[in-house]
Amino acid sequence: MIITRSPLRISLGGGGTDLPSYYREHEGFVLAAAIDKYVYITLHETFVEDLIVKYSKMEVVRSVDELTHPIVREALNLVGVGAPYLEIVSMSDIPAGTGLGSSGSFTTALLRGLHALKRNPITRQELAEQACHIEIGKLAEPVGKQDQYIASFGGITCFRFRPDDSVEIQPLKLAPETLCNLEDNLALFFTGYTRSASGILRDQDTRSKQKDSGMISHLDHIKQLGYESKTALESGDLRKFAELMHVHWEHKKCRSQEMTNSRINDWYELARRNGALGGKLIGAGGGGFLMFYTEDKTRLRHVMRGAGLRELRIRFDFGGTTVLAQH
Repeated sequence: MIITRSPLRISLGGGGTDLPSYYREHEGFVLAAAIDKYVYITLHETFVEDLIVKYSKMEVVRSVDELTHPIVREALNLVGVGAPYLEIVSMSDIPAGTGLGSSGSFTTALLRGLHALKRNPITRQELAEQACHIEIGKLAEPVGKQDQYIASFGGITCFRFRPDDSVEIQPLKLAPETLCNLEDNLALFFTGYTRSASGILRDQDTRSKQKDSGMISHLDHIKQLGYESKTALESGDLRKFAELMHVHWEHKKCRSQEMTNSRINDWYELARRNGALGGKLIGAGGGGFLMFYTEDKTRLRHVMRGAGLRELRIRFDFGGTTVLAQH
């Protein structure tokens, strides 16, 4: 029995510049934080001559190539794990389609478990890169690299995505007081909408590949806001960070007509009137979680709950993808 877990994440700046269609021409930069909500993978060697995979569905097959779950199929093939006598079960603290990077967390947790099964040593960088290879290289998903990297490394981390596909990793240099205040003053509320990020990201990906000047200019600006957010956080200026988060959201809404809707906009303005200094929708957009920075969380919490939104209380995770048990 092997149990692994991988943290979900919130993006603090630069989101969208981690797609290959952008960073291979212009270099990307993302600031992300792992949170204490997780995807769990359990691997169990059985006495049944089947491969059993349980997620939102259950598959019972005799060979890896029969699997319909694309990430599980590609991960098994990449690590070289055969089909018989194995059960794989996945669970998550938060449902998929909520903008917290669950696909990247799922892939890193699964790969970490499979490598543990094979007793393969693997670094965090290799783990993240293998997860990217599966999602971007093998499955051609229009996604970026930040989710796999922040899931693998954890913490509050800056990632620079180079045109040659290399990734530079640098933990954010936060004073202890700034870290505590940031953790205490961030608030997440579930909009009730779940969605696949693929549609919005595929549009961005296509326009970037076509060198659409509007999209490139937009992403250039988002990247600059990411660098400014890094500077604000490292200098302890959390109000400046909140202001930049608001500017980021105003620009992000221009990326796609599917980014937001009237209800999300109304909730955002309600929060701004009740103590939120800045905020944005986490992930590609269209639903998931609204994140705010506030110095009056009690007031904001009361108002948002009154509007029917459910709060997700979070702390930061500094462990990244880990093996919880192996026996």
